[in-house]
Amino acid sequence: MPRRGNIERRPIPPDARYNSVLVQKFINKVMERGKKSLAERIVYQALDLAAERLKKPQMEIFEQALRNASPSIEVRPKRVGGATYQVPVEVKSDRRYSLAMRWLLMSARARTGKPMVERLAAELIDAYNNTGTTIKRKEDVHRMAEANRAFAHYGRL
Repeated sequence: MPRRGNIERRPIPPDARYNSVLVQKFINKVMERGKKSLAERIVYQALDLAAERLKKPQMEIFEQALRNASPSIEVRPKRVGGATYQVPVEVKSDRRYSLAMRWLLMSARARTGKPMVERLAAELIDAYNNTGTTIKRKEDVHRMAEANRAFAHYGRL
């Protein structure tokens, strides 16, 4: 964090197939060791597979899965007089989608025994249907925020 001024965020160009910045961000998250073409292939094939199984357009599946997986509220630690409270705060839209993508990817990578394309497609389908590990993770975050609602007034300091 700089002492002066804000950091200028670098704009991410949209992806080639769907012309979507969100898909490009997801591809960048899937990418490991700079292998972008492999990440693109994985994401595009996973979206195609999910569309084939659900008989719906790829972008509709992807966007709905992200919306279903994105948390609206989370807890942040706040130190007040020697005690640290978990204060529920609203999640900004950038972070919301970033968390959703991260959770989708973590859940897909945690599945074993199948190629990444199939695991990612299965996770996208689960998120689209409001089931699966990613949605459970989101619900856990929401439950934690709900449990700590008594400390919400610390967030407005």
